[in-house]
Order: sequence, then structure tokens, then C-alpha cells
Amino acid sequence: MSMAGNLRKVGTLRKVSGLRRVGGLRKVARLARRGTRVDLSHPARSPLGSSVVNCVTYREGVREPQGHDLVESVKRVRKSGDGFVWLGLHEPTEEEFADIADLFGLHPLAVEDAVHAHQRPKVERYDQTLFAVFKTVCYVEHGELTATSEVVDTGEIMVFVGREFVITVRHGRHGSLGPLREELEASPEQLAQGPAAVLHAIADQVVDDYLASTDAIQSDIDQVETDVFAPDGARADPGRIYQLKRELLELKRAVVPLGRPLQVLATQPMRIIAPEIQAYFRDVDDHLKRATEQIAAFDELLNSILQAHLAQVTVAQNEDMRKITAWAAVIAVPTMVCGMYGMNFDHMPELHWRFGYPLVMSVIVTACVALYRGFRRSGWL
Repeated sequence: MSMAGNLRKVGTLRKVSGLRRVGGLRKVARLARRGTRVDLSHPARSPLGSSVVNCVTYREGVREPQGHDLVESVKRVRKSGDGFVWLGLHEPTEEEFADIADLFGLHPLAVEDAVHAHQRPKVERYDQTLFAVFKTVCYVEHGELTATSEVVDTGEIMVFVGREFVITVRHGRHGSLGPLREELEASPEQLAQGPAAVLHAIADQVVDDYLASTDAIQSDIDQVETDVFAPDGARADPGRIYQLKRELLELKRAVVPLGRPLQVLATQPMRIIAPEIQAYFRDVDDHLKRATEQIAAFDELLNSILQAHLAQVTVAQNEDMRKITAWAAVIAVPTMVCGMYGMNFDHMPELHWRFGYPLVMSVIVTACVALYRGFRRSGWL
């Protein structure tokens, strides 16, 4: 069924079971990647601190006006039992994150992972808090692929999800969640579903970026393949193939390990994630499997291209050796004759004959021409 069909179906379910607000989750997450990615980590855009990107309170899916600090906002949400706080951070230090961890009661192990980064994609539960790690991927535009071109750039997004809060910690130069936040705010019915809806939207955006990167890498592979199988493909730079394989390996390290965490989010019952939202994680998992299959196919294709290039180089070398051998055979005839008559003997055939020199030169030329034609006919020259 198409996405629009799913949305209509969920919209109908609301009349029966009150689930209409879930229906647009997938649509909102898809729309998030269409907007311009704005890096909100710049200090000029962070009035709350050097690492705090934004801190917003949502009640019934609507953004409340700014007017309270973080502590006061959390107290108001906990007292009312409605809404949640979304706190966005960019590469915080241990000191900056310590007070936040105490305020929300975050587990020390999860806090350590969020501060130091360089983690594998995973999902962990600590009491009433869910901690998820996503590897972000961004395709690096380049005019021409070289043996040193950077193809993909990776970062990380850590997400703490509780009943009344979402904390996102971003590491890297890309993966801004600003456009995603704006898209969710444009659909209050989605944010009304709580922190779980934000977690789904982030996961969906990350996986969509995987697919966008694999589509872009496909163009690089096509270009390399075209160059290798061109008439002068043996002279193509194999360093570009190795570079693509290295960058593809970096992409694989980001994409493949996320499979198990998404299965956990999609299948295992969790209090923080409602069953109707959990079903949409299966759609994200399907897209992740598509990206994983594309990466595996690209790896096999690059191996085939590399083997074909090596075979072309071997064939070209064999052709060069045949040409060298053929010319050496041609040159051997005058070398042999001239070497014979260069010996210092008085009694040699035609040594004092008037027509001896023209005869020897004729024999040399005739032999060389016969050898040349023979090698040309056999394809050696």
C-alpha cells in the first residue's frame, strides 16, 4: 500500500480507536529530509550555551513560548504530567553534560557514551530511559573522484528518551535536526504522541540519509566502471577503486550495525514506545535493509571492477611483451648478419666480391620484411 494509503488508513482508525495522530509519522519523517539542512550548532544560534542548540517544551504537540529555563521547564512538565522537553546538544563536554544528567537521572554509562562518542549503533534501556545511538552519514560532493577524495563523512546522534523528555546529542559537522524539528512542529498531532514520535522521526531521517548516500555513490561507481571498460581502461587509476572501497567500508560500518537496534525498537515491547508507533519502526527497518543490500552489491561490483581492471592490465602487458619480442626477432636478423661479417677473417664468402654488400643488405631487408609481415598477420605487431 502506498504512503498516502497508509495515512488514509490510519486516519480512519482514529475514528475507531483514536490513532489518527500516528498516521503522519512516516510522512513527517520523509519531509524532514527535503528541507535545507541548517547547522544549528554554531554558537551564534545557541543562546543557551556553547553546546546547547535548543531547548523547547511541547504540550499536546504545540511548542510553548520560551520563558523558562531548563530546570523550570522540566519541573512544570513533571508537575502537570503532560508534554515533554526536547533538549538538543552539540558535542557537549563532561562538565556541560553533568548537570543535565543529574536533572534527568541519566545512567553514567550512557552519559559517558554520549560525551565521548565513537560508538556503534545500539539501543539500551536504563530503568525508564531509552538510549539510542545512530551513525549519521553525509555524501561529500566532489568535482572529480580521485585516489584521495573523501566520499562519505560520518557523525553520530545519541538520543535519550524518557516519559517527559528527549535529549539529542549530535557529534560531527552534519546531521542537524533543525529541519526535522520544524517539520514536526508543523504537524502538532505527531509531536502529541510524545518522545517516541521524535525518536522515530530521527531514525527515519538517518536511514533516509543512508539511502541518499548510496544513490550518490552509485554515480561514482558508474563513472569508475565506464572508465575501466573504456578503450584505454588499462591506464585507469586503480587508486580510485580502492578509495571507493575504503569509503564504502566506512559507510558499511555505519549502516549494518543499526539493523539489530531497529529490530529491537520494532519488535520488543517497551513502555516508552506505544505499539502503534512501534509499527512504524518496521518501515524504517525495511529501508535500512535496502541500504544494506545496496552496500553489499556495491562492494561486490567494485571487486568485479577491480578484477576486470587487473585483467586488462595483464592483457596490456602481454601485448606489450609480444610487441617487444616481435621487434627483437626482427632486429636479430641484421644483428646476426652484421655480427658474422664483423669477424676478422680473410677467407669469407663474398668478402671481396663487388656485389657482396648489396646482396647482404638485400637479404637483411627481405628477412626483416618477411618477419614483420608474419608478426603483423598473427597480431603481434
